[in-house]
Amino acid sequence: MVTITEKAKQRILDIMDKESYDGTYFVRVAVESGGCSGLSYRLNFDNEEKKGDQLFEDKGIKVCLDIKSYLYLAGTELDYSDGLNGKGFEFHNPNASRTCACGESFAV
Repeated sequence: MVTITEKAKQRILDIMDKESYDGTYFVRVAVESGGCSGLSYRLNFDNEEKKGDQLFEDKGIKVCLDIKSYLYLAGTELDYSDGLNGKGFEFHNPNASRTCACGESFAV
């Protein structure tokens, strides 16, 4: 399961409202090859489930992961930072053995 902080929830709701996404959309979180540590995070909005998807809900936000990504992201917390050092979503992944300095890629 992927959990969501209050700040991430609010940012997701803001984006969904701005983009006029209706209640059928959810957040799709995935892992793909690439980045300086070997694997990188991908985050987007979707409204179509695929075979094998794992669907969760936290704080009223639906989160979907494909089965491969679920293996890498189980227990991850999705946060949002709007501080001076950068703005964007952050992944706090307990499965990562190392992450790059920017936090956008990881290794297990």
